[in-house]
Amino acid sequence: MSYLEAIILGIIQGLTEFLPVSSSGHLEIVKALFGENLLPNESLTFTVVLHFATALSTLVIFRKEVIEIINGLFQFKWNEELQFSLKIILSMIPAVIAGLFFEKEFESFFNGQILLVGFMLIVTSLLLLFADKAKSTTKNVTFFNAIVIGISQALAILPGISRSGATISSSVLLGIDRTKAARFSFLMVVPLIFGKIGKDVLSGSISFNSGQIGVLSIGFLTSFIAGLFACKWMLSIVKKSKLSYFALYCFIVGIIAISITLLNN
Repeated sequence: MSYLEAIILGIIQGLTEFLPVSSSGHLEIVKALFGENLLPNESLTFTVVLHFATALSTLVIFRKEVIEIINGLFQFKWNEELQFSLKIILSMIPAVIAGLFFEKEFESFFNGQILLVGFMLIVTSLLLLFADKAKSTTKNVTFFNAIVIGISQALAILPGISRSGATISSSVLLGIDRTKAARFSFLMVVPLIFGKIGKDVLSGSISFNSGQIGVLSIGFLTSFIAGLFACKWMLSIVKKSKLSYFALYCFIVGIIAISITLLNN
């Protein structure tokens, strides 16, 4: 992998992790354009590094909230911080179940199935459009809401379904305050990312050699910086109810992906 390819993939991961356009869907499209050998043996290692970078950028953006949550937990009281942490744990359960029991089934969707990506991008487009039209958004995240949002996150394992788009849209459609919906959406995925990284490390799936340091470092930095920018931008977009722009983008890319696939068959 060249440095240019590492930069491109780092930027794509950093932006699409937060922007509601599906990082997995776009990475599948990029692999289709560059070729299946774009990410050879170091594929998993590089992917893990990019996800670690975006998780770190999330913690940087929400560092104040994270510190407050940690301090609240050490008070050992039934306070807002403890309840928020429990809601995060609840939201993780559907994705954990999907990952543990249906991993092979989901992996089968990541074999250059651009037609599927196209249709799922259109689904993401509709979710964003409906969320943008929601009027009553003043509620807090409840424990029941956390489970529903967690289910939408689990479904976002499918390439083309935006994780941030699905979770924020479902939150807003449940009547949750837009800013709180975005904060919950971005923080709920951090434990899952670190859990997945830990699983890959312990299983020995990650391979590393000194020759990869340059490419991995470039990918990490670009993904981290792009993630900082995208996270701040997305918070502003959700607050101002401007998701319809991304709905249009996802719809166009989805139609293009479907058209290209059908024309090549």
